[in-house]
Amino acid sequence: MKAKRTRTKSKHVSGFVSILGRPNAGKSTLLNALTGVKLAIVADKPQTTRTTIQGVWTVPSAQVVFVDTPGIHDADSLFNRRMMQSISEALHERDLLLFLIDSTRAPGPEDEKAVALVKTAAAPAFAIFNKIDALDHKRGLLPIMDRYRQWYEFDEYFPISALTGEGIEELRQSILKRMPAGPAWFPTDRITDQPERFLAGEIIREKILAATRQEVPHSVAVLIDEWKEEGRLIRISATIHVERPGQKVIVLGAKGARMKAIATEARVELESILSHRVFLTLFVKVSPNWRENEQFLKELDWRAMLGSAEPESDEDSPVTL
Repeated sequence: MKAKRTRTKSKHVSGFVSILGRPNAGKSTLLNALTGVKLAIVADKPQTTRTTIQGVWTVPSAQVVFVDTPGIHDADSLFNRRMMQSISEALHERDLLLFLIDSTRAPGPEDEKAVALVKTAAAPAFAIFNKIDALDHKRGLLPIMDRYRQWYEFDEYFPISALTGEGIEELRQSILKRMPAGPAWFPTDRITDQPERFLAGEIIREKILAATRQEVPHSVAVLIDEWKEEGRLIRISATIHVERPGQKVIVLGAKGARMKAIATEARVELESILSHRVFLTLFVKVSPNWRENEQFLKELDWRAMLGSAEPESDEDSPVTL
């Protein structure tokens, strides 16, 4: 839902820009690079981003609201179908689309299907060729660009590295040229629409993905059970949900060592972001087939994280830091 515009100078521009692409193309890294703030978690695994995330970039003459989306993929579960629905919604009522492409991967049928989605939108679209820092020879990018040009005539083409920042400033300037005249949607200090407790859950999940590698990436979800602010201290209690008992063992590690490491890394990053001391308690619970559980998916939505709930008492002893 769009916020009410605030009054400002007539030369000011503003607009909404959706970031789209196949899984693992680097959309979250690009969002963070464009806004200059870590708003979305990053992992070298497909479908790390599971919901749309807004990042607000404000400069004196403009405000751009970037919308990061899940990767375009075949929906094989209720959870994945919900992700694809959020992508469909991100195609409409936008001033510009950024279609992100992994330059290290040869284009194939799935990429052509993803481009077909862009064709359904009325907004102009840029083709963004990411990860050029990983190419041995940048001239190898030319045939990839030609293939995408055969599928769709994008409005502009940009080779970039969201990781190193190469090409980001040129992309920002071209985005600004496409924004319509208008005042800001949000106050100048607003950087995202996500509540802090959602970001906390995402950071915990990021550390789990990094620690468990390929063993539990799509089967893990994190729900914040409790969030209490006591002066300069924030007490956070969260439950890590997995689908199978073996995955619970993987997350815990030998004598709980892996989960202790996950909790430590998450707490350190949260203290840096929140500028508060953090007391973090983690639980692990087996929730079979949670990706097909409609009620669970509603609770997983960040909009449901504004309330609080007590963690269940029948779990393993929690890890507290």
